[in-house]
Amino acid sequence: MRLLYSLLWWLALPLVLGRLWWRGRAEPGYRMHVGERLGFHGRVPAGGPFIMLHAVSVGETRAAEPLVDALLAAYPGHRILLTHMTPTGRATGKALFAKHGERIVQSYLPYDTGFMVGRFLRHFAPRACILMETEVWPNLIRGCARHGVPVALVNARLSERSLRRGQRFGGIMMDAARAIPLVAAQTEADARRIASLGAPNVTVTGSIKFDVVPPEAALRTGAMLRACFGRRPVFLCASTREGEEALILNAFTALPDRPAGMLLLLVPRHPQRFDEVARMVEERGLTLARRSALTEEGADAVTADVLLGDSMGEMFAYYAACDCAFIGGSLMPLGGQNLIEAAAVGKPVLVGEHTFNFLQATEEAIAAGGALRVPDAPALLREAARLLEDADARAAMGERALAFAASHRGATVRTVELLQRIID
Repeated sequence: MRLLYSLLWWLALPLVLGRLWWRGRAEPGYRMHVGERLGFHGRVPAGGPFIMLHAVSVGETRAAEPLVDALLAAYPGHRILLTHMTPTGRATGKALFAKHGERIVQSYLPYDTGFMVGRFLRHFAPRACILMETEVWPNLIRGCARHGVPVALVNARLSERSLRRGQRFGGIMMDAARAIPLVAAQTEADARRIASLGAPNVTVTGSIKFDVVPPEAALRTGAMLRACFGRRPVFLCASTREGEEALILNAFTALPDRPAGMLLLLVPRHPQRFDEVARMVEERGLTLARRSALTEEGADAVTADVLLGDSMGEMFAYYAACDCAFIGGSLMPLGGQNLIEAAAVGKPVLVGEHTFNFLQATEEAIAAGGALRVPDAPALLREAARLLEDADARAAMGERALAFAASHRGATVRTVELLQRIID
């Protein structure tokens, strides 16, 4: 199975590289640092030993912030080797961790073949390999074992759907799970599912995402945006995915009793879709403004029907600027996105039916009264309009969301205590 898995990677490599080049048309970052994806790296700057932390994309990178800060504090003589798979994740990491200077070194994780992984591990010689959330790569884990690099899977989550997919791969995924000596799971349900794959040491630590603190700079940007909106009620649709924007825009245009001055703030999850979503807005006869066109001084008043959030790394600012928020990826069977950031700034949260990627956190937020589930886009816009017109209900729901987020903090400390067993 392992030989077949590796052979498939090599056979697929021309297609994979072609896809990188194709995606690079809309997002040039995909055409940069390609050698790193194949296991070829430049000279490593002198410094202390590396603790490797893999955060595949934007969400995992933002979630890793409290863990990176805690590890650098606990190990002042070490550096973090922060690896990604997407250019947006890499850009997010560069922005978040610039404060640490040369103690952070970024790279793409090579494709999961023994040759590429081996070159990567020999080049950086990390003291430990920490994988965020769901990133189980069989050849990477096997290579770490061969090079004496202990592996940990932290902030780990595994949905029922992902479990069934992993079980279909049979022995190769079971071998990989058994070779991970430490797993820090988000919930009891995640822990049970991961243990069923054969992981020998699974501990529930909670979600590190609850420990992410809204940056002061983001809150200042949020205040600037709010000044642009004036007294307009603002409904944020955050991290929307392909297919959802059309549903939301159709429901927005059809809303019979739209609150006076209601602004729809639409933030697609993937930047290569910004222009596509802008066209959708204009095709429906709605007026459009772009975040990228607003001045930092807040002098430009937003009078359009829709503001397109065409920027990266500003999600906290968007949450701070809105009155209530919908979390994308949940109107369609895509699993949803993380609602914790919205709750952490005290905003009422709306979600669709499909939240299996973050099921427990979503259900707990709903039970706490800080979030509400809706069946479809028309219901979503109706609930948003109701909240925008009822200041008392909106404030009470926001307070419950904030209390929910505060009650789940502490996972970072518990995770670092576990990691010290393998790093030391």
